[in-house]
Amino acid sequence: MNRFSTYILIFLITFIFNNLKAAQPFITTQKVGDVVVLKEKSSHLSFFVSNGTDAGILRAIGNLQSDFEKVTGEKPSIFNQKPNASAPLIIIGTIGTNSVIDDLIKENKIDGKLLKGKNEKFIIQNIKNPFKGVEEAIVIAGSDKRGTIYGIYELSKQIGVSPWYYWADVPVAKKESIYFVKGIYSDGEPAVKYRGIFINDEAPALSGWAKATFGGFNSKFYEKVFELLLRLKANYIWPAMWGNAFYDDDSASGPLANEMGIVIGTSHHEPMALAQTDWHRYIKKNSLPNVWDYSKNKTVLDEFWKGGIERSKNWEKVVTVGMRGDGDEAMSEGTNISLLENIVKEQRKIIADVTQKKAEKTPQVWALYKEVQDYYDQGMRVPDDVILLFCDDNWGNVRKLPDLSKPFHKGGYGMYYHFDYVGGPRNSKWINISPIQRVWEQMNLSYEHGVDKIWIVNVGDLKPMEFPISFFLEMAWNPNKFNSQNLFDFTEKWATDQFGTKHAKEIARLLNTYPKFNRRVTPEMLDSKTYSLENYNEFQTVVNDYKNLALDAYRIYNDLPEQYKDAYFQLVLYPIDACSNLYEMYFAQANNRKLASEKNILANTFADQVKSNFARDSVLQNKYNNEISGGKWTHIMDQMRIGYKSWHDTPKNILPEISYVSEKEQIIRKAFAEKEGYVAIEAEHFSKLNNSNNIHWEVIPDFGKTKSGITTFPQNKSPGQNENIFVEYEIDFVSTGEFDVELLLAPTLNFNSNKGLRYEISFDGEKPQIINFNGQYRGELGKWQAEHLIHSTTKHTISKAGKHILRYRILDVGIVLQKILINTGGLKPSYLGAPESEMIAE
Repeated sequence: MNRFSTYILIFLITFIFNNLKAAQPFITTQKVGDVVVLKEKSSHLSFFVSNGTDAGILRAIGNLQSDFEKVTGEKPSIFNQKPNASAPLIIIGTIGTNSVIDDLIKENKIDGKLLKGKNEKFIIQNIKNPFKGVEEAIVIAGSDKRGTIYGIYELSKQIGVSPWYYWADVPVAKKESIYFVKGIYSDGEPAVKYRGIFINDEAPALSGWAKATFGGFNSKFYEKVFELLLRLKANYIWPAMWGNAFYDDDSASGPLANEMGIVIGTSHHEPMALAQTDWHRYIKKNSLPNVWDYSKNKTVLDEFWKGGIERSKNWEKVVTVGMRGDGDEAMSEGTNISLLENIVKEQRKIIADVTQKKAEKTPQVWALYKEVQDYYDQGMRVPDDVILLFCDDNWGNVRKLPDLSKPFHKGGYGMYYHFDYVGGPRNSKWINISPIQRVWEQMNLSYEHGVDKIWIVNVGDLKPMEFPISFFLEMAWNPNKFNSQNLFDFTEKWATDQFGTKHAKEIARLLNTYPKFNRRVTPEMLDSKTYSLENYNEFQTVVNDYKNLALDAYRIYNDLPEQYKDAYFQLVLYPIDACSNLYEMYFAQANNRKLASEKNILANTFADQVKSNFARDSVLQNKYNNEISGGKWTHIMDQMRIGYKSWHDTPKNILPEISYVSEKEQIIRKAFAEKEGYVAIEAEHFSKLNNSNNIHWEVIPDFGKTKSGITTFPQNKSPGQNENIFVEYEIDFVSTGEFDVELLLAPTLNFNSNKGLRYEISFDGEKPQIINFNGQYRGELGKWQAEHLIHSTTKHTISKAGKHILRYRILDVGIVLQKILINTGGLKPSYLGAPESEMIAE
C-alpha cells in the first residue's frame, strides 16, 4: 500500500469515527426520560477534582463554576475529598495523572480505551456509584490536559454559556433546573493538530481597545483570548506582532499560555519563537549591528535566535524556521537557496543545543509565504519533520497544495488563511468579508489534499470576525462534519446559540447574506465607480439589497429582549447597517458627480446626502465604541474604511469628494422622456422656478406618498395680480394628440371661506387653464380623505413631437403639488402613480 492509499484509509477511518462520536445535546431543562439531576431548586451541585490537578484544568473548572452561577444563580462547590452523600456531582480529571479518572477506569466504570493514547479527546458520561454513598455522578474525563479542558467548556456551552459571552457580550439565559441526558458523549479527536488564529494588523482598533482596557497586549489581554480559543476547541495562536513582542512585553504571558494549554507560535516571518519587535529591541539594547541579513550578520542573528529558544524552552510551542526580510518583506535580490537551507540547518542546531533534545522533538513549521513558495518551487527543502505551511493569496484563495502523486512530506502540511489583510490591492481590516461557503470550499480542498497539521487564520482585530472564526475552528476540529448542503445549518445553530430559537433562522439569513455582499467588493474597495449608475439599474439595485437587509436586521433588533441587543448590534446589526450606509453614501456620490458634471442643481441634494451618510458612519462607530455594553469596546471600530487613495490606509476616514452647483452656474436643460405611453414627474424635479420678493418656492422632503411636495411660503400670502409664481418642467414627447395631465395634490380643503384653491397650467406659453380643484364638493371628500390625495386633471393638445415646457402657476396659497402624470395612451392604474420617467439631456 502506497502513502496515498494509506492516507485515504486513515481519512475514511477518521471520518467514520468522528461522525459516530460527535457530541450530541446532553443538557435539558425538562425532567423527562432517563436523566440525571445537575441542578434543581432544592439541590446544590458540586465538582470533585483530585489533588494535584493541572493548573490549567483548575482554571477551566473555575470558569465552569462561574458559568453555572451565571445560569442558575448558585455557584457549585469544589471538593478534593470524596463526598459520601448523594447530591448532584460532576467528577473531572485526566487519564494517566493518578487522578480519580484512573481509579474509575480500574473499577471499569469508565472505558479507558476511549481515552488512552488519544489526542485532546474528552468523554462526558453518567456513571453509577462512583464513591460510597453516591448513587450517580457525571464524569468529564480527558485523554490529556486539553481534552479535559474541552470537555469542561463543552458542558459550559451546553448549559447555555456562549464562547462569545465576553468577546461579544452574548447574554446567559437563566435556568432553574438542569438535567443530564444519560449516555456517553464525545467529539472524538481533532482532525487538525494545531488549530488557531493570528492576531494581526491590530492598530488602531484592537491596540487602542487593549491599551484602554488592559494597558496593552499583556497577560490580562491574552487571558481573555486564550479562554475564547479553548471554548472554541482551538489550541494555537500567533500573537499580535506589529510593535509588540509577546514574551517580552509581559513576562507573565508565556507562562500563562503554557498553563492554560495554548501552543504559542510566531508569524510566518518571525523565526525562533521571537517577534520581529524583539529584534529591534535586542539590537538597540546591546548596540549590535542592525542588519537582518544572515550572510552579513550571522553571529548576531544566531545569538538572538538562541535567546528566543532559551526563553521559551519550557513552554509548548511551534517554532517558525526559515527567514524573510525584516518587517515581513521579501529577502534581498540574489538570495540563494543554499543560504536559506543553511539558515534552517543552523536554526535547528540551536534548537537541539538549547533543549538538549533532537531538533525533531521540538515542533517546527516553515511557512511558504509569498516569495518563499518560489524558493520551494525552485527546489528548496527542509528536514522531513518540519511542517510545511502553505498559504492563501491573503484573500482566501489557496495558492498551493501538496501534489498527491508525489511522496507525502512526513512532517505534514498546514494552511495559513486570511480573513483580514494589509496589502494590495487594498487593505481589508474593518469588517467580515468572508462567507463561510468560500472558507469551507477552500479549506475542504486543503484538507482533502492532506493539509491537517496546522490551520491558522489571520483574524486581524479578532472583532468583528466572530462568526467566521467560530466556523473555521469548528471545521478544523472535524472537516468531515461539513458539506455543501449543511453550511446554513451551522449558521442557524450558531445564531440559536447566541440569540435563542425565535429569530434564529432569520438571523442566520442575515449572517449568511452580508458577507456575500461584502465579497462582491470589499468595503475598502467600494467607491462611487464600482457599480454602474446607467446600466441595468445596477447601483440602485445593490443599494436596495443592502438597505432591505438593514431593514430586516432592525426589525429583529426591535423585537429582541433588551439583554440581547448589545450582542446583536455587534454580531449582526452593525456590520449590516454600517455597510448599507456606505453603499448609500457612494451611490449618492455617484449621482452627485454625474449631475454636477451636467451643472444640474440637483447635484447639491446628493452632495448633502454624502455628508449625511459620512456623518452617520461616525455615529454608528461611536455607538459601537462608546455606547453599547457600557462603553466596553472603546476604539474597537477605529479601522479606517472611507477615503483610500492607494492600497494602504490613512489615520482616519476621509469625506468623499463632492461638488455643489450654484443657481448661477446651473445649465440644466434636461427633459423627462415619454416612454411606454406616459410621463411621470416628481414635483421637486422642476427645470425652472420663479419667485418674487414676497413669495418663494420650497421643497418639503418626504411629504406625501412618494418623494416630496412643493409649495410656496409664507403660507399667509397669495400671489398678487402681477406676481408670476411658477415652476416649469421640460418634457420630450414622442406622441401627439390630446393628453390628460393629472396633478397629484395634497388633500388641502377650501379653507378660504369655501372659495377654493386655484392654479394655472399650460404648455409652451399657450393660454393657461385656470383650475379651482377644491372649490365645491361633489361627493369627493371621502375619497380625498381615504387616498390622502386630490387628483386634478386637465386636457392638453400636443401637436408636434419633441421638447415642450409645462408651466404650473399658483394663484392661491396652500397648494402642495406632489407628482405630475401625463397619459399619452399607456398610463396604467396604480395607487402611487407610475414611477418617475427618465430624464434625457437636450
